[in-house]
Order: sequence, then C-alpha cells, then structure tokens
Amino acid sequence: MTRVLVVDDEPQMLRALRINLKARSYLVATAADGASALRQAVRTPPEAVILDLGLPDLDGVDVIHALRIWSKVPIIVLSGRSGAATMVAALDAGADDYVTKPFSMNELLARLRAVLRRPSPEEAPLVAEVGAYTVDLSRCTVRLRSAEQQDPAPELPEAVRLTPTEWRVLALLIGHPGRLVTGRQILDEVWGPGHESKTNYLRVYLAGLRRKLEPDPAHPRHLLTEPGMGYRFQP
Repeated sequence: MTRVLVVDDEPQMLRALRINLKARSYLVATAADGASALRQAVRTPPEAVILDLGLPDLDGVDVIHALRIWSKVPIIVLSGRSGAATMVAALDAGADDYVTKPFSMNELLARLRAVLRRPSPEEAPLVAEVGAYTVDLSRCTVRLRSAEQQDPAPELPEAVRLTPTEWRVLALLIGHPGRLVTGRQILDEVWGPGHESKTNYLRVYLAGLRRKLEPDPAHPRHLLTEPGMGYRFQP
C-alpha cells in the first residue's frame, strides 16, 4: 500500500482527505504543522506528500525546502493561495504539482496517481562524511566525529551551522557522490530559473562551505571545483 503524508492545519480538511485516501487503499499519515510533518517524514518516509502552505509554525515553502534537502518524494501543494507568484515559489522550491482550494477530490486523486506513476529518482544519501564532520541531511546537522574516527586535526567546533542556501548546495552535491554537478544545474535547482549566469553565487557559497567543513579550505579534498564545468563531492 502507498503511504501518503497529508499536512494541513484544518481538522476538517485532514479528516476529509484521510477518509477519501483510505477508501482508495492508501496508508495515510497526517500532520497539522510543518515541524510534525518533517519529523514524520524522517521517521517513516512517505511515498507522496500533500501539503498546505498556510501552516501555523512554518510556511509550506520552507517545508518543501527542508524535505528537498534529503528527499525527492513527490509533493502536491494543496492551498488556498492562488497567486501566480506563490505557485512559482512552491514549484521552484521543489513541489511537483499545485492544486488550489476549493478543489475537486477526483482531480486531486488523479494528480496523486500521476505523480506516483513517475519513475522514482535515486534518493540522496542521508549521512555523509566531509572532512572531520558527519553531515546528516535528514536532521540538518553537522557534527564532529569522534577522535578515533578522524585524521589528526586542530581543535574544531563540535557542531557547524549552515545557512539554508548552504544546506541546499551541499545536499545537491552529496546527492551525486563522485559525480560532476554542473554550475548551471546547481544554480537552477538552488536559486531557480533565470540565475544560470550568476556563477559568482557558487564561488561565494562553495568557499563558505569549505571554510566550515574542509580541513584545509585552500586545498579541498571533498568539495572540489572542476574548472569551467562545475563541482564534485568526493566522499
């Protein structure tokens, strides 16, 4: 049975969606806020997410960004916000489809079947080692490995804080271990269409990630530049 996570702060909407999905043999988990949704997605990864944008704690677009750090699960936005700018923001963040309220249940179910028919992309590894640190994409943490697991190094902070943009760049590279990721691809996936020429963004953010994670930022071992082509995460 296909597991679907439904995220909405309206109890009546959650109930209606749960009843309709269960009647069609879906396994349904529900969450009334963004933080609960992310915890559930980590604990028991769903095969599809139906997500409202107007949540009490996090904006739905932020939830999409957080999921996309480590998961390529199909996401259907189900929202009362019908403005073009909001739709574009959600789709650029990584949503697969957008349905506005009020909506037809049959249409929503058809869109759900459509995204589930698409080939499942390879999921990014949830944990990777970069220098002396363990990067956990599911928990958005960067922590120092124990002394016996790492090469001798000067004293380093126990944890490193990354900005949301740094997380998205790093997650994209970690999701393609050992493979070249073009600068154009990174700019398109992290900043959105129309930014493909702004390669200075990449230089700034890769330099910042190296300062935080590489033992010797001037001679990186894991976050590599392929001149004129792009970047590579070397495990």
